[in-house]
Amino acid sequence: MNQVILVIPAFNEEKNIQAVVENLIRNYPELDYVVINDGSTDSTEEILRKNGYNHICLPVNLGLAGCFQTGMKYAYEKGYSCAVQFDGDGQHRPEFVAGMKAKLDEGYSIVIGSRFVEGKKDFSPRMLGSRLIGLAVWLTTGVRVADPTSGMRMFDREMMQKFAYHLNYGPEPDTVSFLIKQGARVAEVPVVIDERQGGESYLKPMVAAKYMLRMLTSILVIQNFRTRR
Repeated sequence: MNQVILVIPAFNEEKNIQAVVENLIRNYPELDYVVINDGSTDSTEEILRKNGYNHICLPVNLGLAGCFQTGMKYAYEKGYSCAVQFDGDGQHRPEFVAGMKAKLDEGYSIVIGSRFVEGKKDFSPRMLGSRLIGLAVWLTTGVRVADPTSGMRMFDREMMQKFAYHLNYGPEPDTVSFLIKQGARVAEVPVVIDERQGGESYLKPMVAAKYMLRMLTSILVIQNFRTRR
């Protein structure tokens, strides 16, 4: 597992980041990690420095895409064989990383930690939105993805290189759809995603609705005009 690194984007996560990292250090020492402080305006950076956590501090807020790209560059240049997109808000559980790695080792390019892969009955807006995006992915690629909006994803080294050095490779469902079209093999393993431990999610109802519309438009229309890099 020492070939695995967790890339942890963090923006204003002062209420969560210490618990997230301490859990990794104490209970999962076989997992490496790097926190990307995305220009936080609260005490996130102070917490990271005070505790000596492995982190990179961005001087300004780049947003998730730029923040994640920074983490993937770090992971790729350090020679890791795979990287996990891992939330800094306490929602993702590191005990599922080993199962994701085992699936990746079967020859997959991307492994998604899925909340819905086992067919759970859930009629929440989040579930319905994810299923709608999954339908769009299937219509455009022929591949079924039960939980395309899951933020817990593992990438092999080839995928790491793409996210690290190519523009417009945001860690979002539309990019996953595009990569499937280019031959990436995607698998899912069941995981449990916890509720945010503290602070507020930026995905308010209106923001979430706009996000879903943007993803659907991108998958169904825009991705058809992207060129392979």
